Amino acid sequence: MSERFASRPAPAWTDIDEQDCKALWARFDQRFSFRAGVDPKLWPAIREPSPSVTFDLSVLRDGAQRGAAYDAINAEALRAFVWALPDCDEVIALDWQHPAYRFNPANQALTWGAEWKIPVYPDGDYSAFLTEDYSEGTFGHPWEQTICVMGERLVDSLARSWATWLPVKRKRGVTQERLGHAM
Repeated sequence: MSERFASRPAPAWTDIDEQDCKALWARFDQRFSFRAGVDPKLWPAIREPSPSVTFDLSVLRDGAQRGAAYDAINAEALRAFVWALPDCDEVIALDWQHPAYRFNPANQALTWGAEWKIPVYPDGDYSAFLTEDYSEGTFGHPWEQTICVMGERLVDSLARSWATWLPVKRKRGVTQERLGHAM
């Protein structure tokens, strides 16, 4: 076994109680004008901040391609959380209508075969990984099939990486058609 996994780190996921979870979602709603819905007329579901880049997951085919993308998106997000946000020991992990967690990316990276209690890849509900001040993070929309990367450090790291293989749908909430397809 690698030295990296020689000792067990502290848990990566810490439960947030229901009352605090509601307060965190209320803060999210206020900050991003969140509006849930399956009607495309309501999308995007948040007011996407500047800087931000939103990626289109609808192009992924079911089966192995989607499975590989699921793993790659979570792995690259973990790398970016550890490398681009070194001052953030924890981020808030929100999963709409489900428990929320404080997530320690470094401990996740140090845990052999660690599971994602909430994946970055949106797999059925809205999800968000956010710094304590909500200035940087990700927001996954399962029905629009998108992930928004927000905040300067994550746009410079995570969005640049994903842009090498995922199509960009919007930047700062503006569609690529309106931007003239410029990345």
